[in-house]
Amino acid sequence: MQEKVFNQIDFNKNPLEKDEYEECTFSKCNFSNCDLSDIKFFDSNFKGCNLSLTKTRQTAWGNVSFKDCKLLGIRFDESNDFGLSFSFENCLIKNCSFYKMKLPKTIFKNCQMLESDFSECDLTSSVFDGCDFTGVIFDHTNLEKADLLTSFNYSINPENNRIKKAKFALSEAIGLLDGFDINIDLTK
Repeated sequence: MQEKVFNQIDFNKNPLEKDEYEECTFSKCNFSNCDLSDIKFFDSNFKGCNLSLTKTRQTAWGNVSFKDCKLLGIRFDESNDFGLSFSFENCLIKNCSFYKMKLPKTIFKNCQMLESDFSECDLTSSVFDGCDFTGVIFDHTNLEKADLLTSFNYSINPENNRIKKAKFALSEAIGLLDGFDINIDLTK
C-alpha cells in the first residue's frame, strides 16, 4: 500500500492488514494491543497515535517517524532489524525495550523515555534533545558521540557504557556518577 492516509482509525476494531506500507501517514489512530508483527512500514509517519502494548515481532521500520505518540510496553527489540531507522518527537516512550538494537544516528526529541531498556544498544551519534530518562536502563550501551546536552534524569555508569565524545550538560553530569555509590553535596 502506498501513499495512503489513515485518520482516526481504531485498529482494534478493524485490524491493519499484514502488508507493506510505503509513504503512509497514520494520524490519531489507535493501535493499542494490536499485532503489527510481520508488517512493513517504509517512509511512513505516525502522528498522535496510541501504540501501547502492540506486538512488533519482525515488524519492519524503515525511515519511520513517530510524533506525539504514546508508546508503552513495546518490544522494539523483536522488530526486523533490516533497514531499521526511526525517529521520535514529543512521544511518551515508557517500559519499551530496545535491547541490543543498532540505532546509530537516531533522533529522540522532547520525549519521555521512562523506564525503558537500552541495554547493549548501539546509539552512536544519536541525538537526545530535551528527553527525560527517568528509570531508563543503560547497560553496556554504546553512546559514543551521542548528544545528551539538553536531556535529564539519566543514570549512566561510565564503567560499563561507552560514552567517548558524548555530550552532556554539566548540570546533569551527576547522572554519570550514580553507579559509584558516593555522596555529592551540590550546595558547596
